[in-house]
Amino acid sequence: MFALCERIRLFATSEHSYMIANTLFPMRVVRNIFETKSSRAIRVLLSNPGRKWTIRELASEARVAFGYVHAVVANLMQSGYLLRNQVNRLELVDPIRLIKRWAAYHQFNTVNKILPYYTFEREIDTLIGKLQYVAVDYALTSLSGAWLAVPQVRPVMIEAYIPDALQAEKLSKQLQLKPIPKEGNVRLIVPYDDGVFYKAQKIEGIRIVSNVQLYVDLYNYPARGEEASLAVLALVENAWKQALIGVAKTTV
Repeated sequence: MFALCERIRLFATSEHSYMIANTLFPMRVVRNIFETKSSRAIRVLLSNPGRKWTIRELASEARVAFGYVHAVVANLMQSGYLLRNQVNRLELVDPIRLIKRWAAYHQFNTVNKILPYYTFEREIDTLIGKLQYVAVDYALTSLSGAWLAVPQVRPVMIEAYIPDALQAEKLSKQLQLKPIPKEGNVRLIVPYDDGVFYKAQKIEGIRIVSNVQLYVDLYNYPARGEEASLAVLALVENAWKQALIGVAKTTV
């Protein structure tokens, strides 16, 4: 009996056979679709308007195990966010409700590691402009990212994701930033997950996170974060509307 079960497990290599196998063995359950690994799949779905997926394609793009993504997909389908179309590919059908739920859950200031710095540069725009010349990976987010994407709320500090503390130190030297123990006017952020860099975009030569990530980061952000988030959400909504009516194939 054990040998038979093991052969069935080994046979489950395609999506179809994987689903057959899971009628005999308990499937992994993802109770929180907004935890780190789950959010990778959600970010990919939201950032590619109109695209249809197989589970294997989604898992590869999100860099998450097939079995885990299968469980995430099951949860999303049960919640009405995903469906299978006539050719059995996955379609995201309620992207705005999904991104709003994710944003409400996400706590930018608590999930990330914040490294505070101070710059003597008086003009925020001048310092932002210098970023196009640095030799370090980064991506602006929060109000400083929104200032480039939808320039409505002027930031009083610069916040940028950076891969790790070592890269933060390199960037601080290139921009002549002074590390300080408490809040400054520059915050370099080591993210809770490097998925935040997915589909990062360039505006005027400056790298910022995708509009999807930008909205999620802004939603619970203090001060005028909610105001900026609504402007960014409009960009996300427009990209999805265009994709769904076939006007444009784009990413957000």
